[in-house]
Amino acid sequence: MKAPIDTIVTAETPEGIAIVMRPAGLPVRCVAFLIDAIIRIMILSAVSEALRAAGQLGIGLLLMALFALSWLYPILFELLPAAATPGKRILGLSVMMVNGLPITPAASITRNLMRAVDMLPLFYGFAVGSMLLRADARRLGDVAAGTVVVYRATSARTGGFGAAEPHPPPLPLSMRQRAAVTAFAWRATRLTPERAEEIAALAAAACGGAIAGNLSTRLVGIARWLHGERVDVAPTGSPGL
Repeated sequence: MKAPIDTIVTAETPEGIAIVMRPAGLPVRCVAFLIDAIIRIMILSAVSEALRAAGQLGIGLLLMALFALSWLYPILFELLPAAATPGKRILGLSVMMVNGLPITPAASITRNLMRAVDMLPLFYGFAVGSMLLRADARRLGDVAAGTVVVYRATSARTGGFGAAEPHPPPLPLSMRQRAAVTAFAWRATRLTPERAEEIAALAAAACGGAIAGNLSTRLVGIARWLHGERVDVAPTGSPGL
């Protein structure tokens, strides 16, 4: 069971890979909103100054710019690879689908159109109430669109073997069998325990079914052995430290 103060949410892909996300809370999203508001005001001021001499045409173009900054600004930036407005990007945030996949155009449009509801009854009252009441800090627009604002994952290794003590395989393995064991061990840390055991059973069967015990741990240990890792054993009779 998840602890009450835990802000981590997990989504599981159809392949059984668990994606861990850290939702952004109200304070950091308010700061991101203020940064974006300042950027919009600066852009609008520059456009207004440039169109001052255009008379009625300038007023019409200014209203179009105001509309674009109000409604198209967030959608445009959310559909870029960073999936975040400049304010969110500065604070290390991005918008994702709740299933861990990148945000879709339909979801971005929905969450931003729902701002008209989130702004009610005053100063984004509904949005603030929803974010404070939900563990994943989603406003009404996020709930309707199936999105969540999360902290961007920091760069890390693309993969690695799970934790297990290296040990030799019970039988000699062919190159294909070694590749199957290695591929499983490389993915083991990104799989849910249930899915890991399920795939480990398939890999064990491909190795002749001679592997016993906790299959996922045993296969990771075999993979470590195949890649040259050995258990350090102190010589018999050596003095302890």
